[in-house]
Amino acid sequence: MATITFKGNEAHTSGELPAVGTALADFKLVAQDLSEKSLADFKGKRLVLNIFPSIDTGVCQASARKFNVEATNLENTVVINVARDLPFAMSRFCAAEGLDNIDNLSDFRSDYGDRLGVVLTDTPLKGLLSRAVVVTDETHKIIYTELVAELTDEPNYDAAIAALK
Repeated sequence: MATITFKGNEAHTSGELPAVGTALADFKLVAQDLSEKSLADFKGKRLVLNIFPSIDTGVCQASARKFNVEATNLENTVVINVARDLPFAMSRFCAAEGLDNIDNLSDFRSDYGDRLGVVLTDTPLKGLLSRAVVVTDETHKIIYTELVAELTDEPNYDAAIAALK
């Protein structure tokens, strides 16, 4: 369990992010067409997992916008928004905003957030994912992680992108 804050109040996650240098665990997350995507669908690609509670919050929207911009300059890299929102909600937001450089995958019928250790175990957002970033190389070895210390803050974009350079 990790301790973060939500609006200054102590909050907890279901575990710890995987360690840098370890392999990213496989996943089955849901795409907009309700198909399931796994790690194998991104074979040979570097990944940026932009994990957040809900696309319906301003901070989550800001991180989707920022990583969409950053994705245009990243070779052989896929940025994936991961939340427990329905995949339609994330896709609808991204379409309305013109965010077409990122993928949206939902954890709404998966235990991936639990296995990553990012599910909020308390606060009014209990059951949603905390804000985190996981970056992998093309073999899906983890090269950077961040569990954002205050849930209402944006992640450290510069550090995540620097890990890919």
